[in-house]
Amino acid sequence: MPFAELVALARRAEAWILPGECLQCQSAVGPGDPLICAPCQSRWRPLPEPQCARCGQPSPGVADGCRVCTAWPDGFTRSRSAVWLDEAARVAVHHLKYGGWWRVAEPLARIVARLEPLASPGLLIPVPLARHRARMRGYNQAERLAAALAIRTGLPISSDLLARSRETPTQTALPPEARRANVAGAFECGALPTGARVVLIDDVFTTGATLAEAAATLVEAGAGTVEAVTFARARPPVH
Repeated sequence: MPFAELVALARRAEAWILPGECLQCQSAVGPGDPLICAPCQSRWRPLPEPQCARCGQPSPGVADGCRVCTAWPDGFTRSRSAVWLDEAARVAVHHLKYGGWWRVAEPLARIVARLEPLASPGLLIPVPLARHRARMRGYNQAERLAAALAIRTGLPISSDLLARSRETPTQTALPPEARRANVAGAFECGALPTGARVVLIDDVFTTGATLAEAAATLVEAGAGTVEAVTFARARPPVH
């Protein structure tokens, strides 16, 4: 059977398999629509200005110095996130990360693609998932988001250059200091062209510890500069 006919057959099968309603509000959607409808997507809240020029943390006091990226490695020059990890965005991330709905990456990529680090040539590299979590989920959500971004931006993607060198406990319940220790030395990377510009892709920015450790590994492997984009950013704790 010709490839075009196989694609058409797969899309017809998908129309039967995929839900006929939005995953968040249960309103009707068609087979060609995203799994999260436009009104639900409109509830995702963009990050306000001003932001730290390096890590993208919104704060009226960023001119006085930013504590989020103080310890970031040289070469990790910029990170940006599209929306706050409020309830609407959190539900979308949950569907992508734990619900098996990898196609949720497509509407997420639509708004992530607008972020500045994706406006220049570079290599997209998703943050790798621990092997046992990848087996449990069936895929890496960061890789699915990176693949959707590659389609939208035309930038090349490499999903096998950066890997986990050891298994790490989940970061979810760890405070910032413990997060940094948890991911220390957790990555390894194949050789990169000297001076390559890399854009790391992940679903959520919490403290930046994982991105910073991955960026340090990429710089050691030959990257000239490393930037990062995520769909959502967790709000910092209130002290």
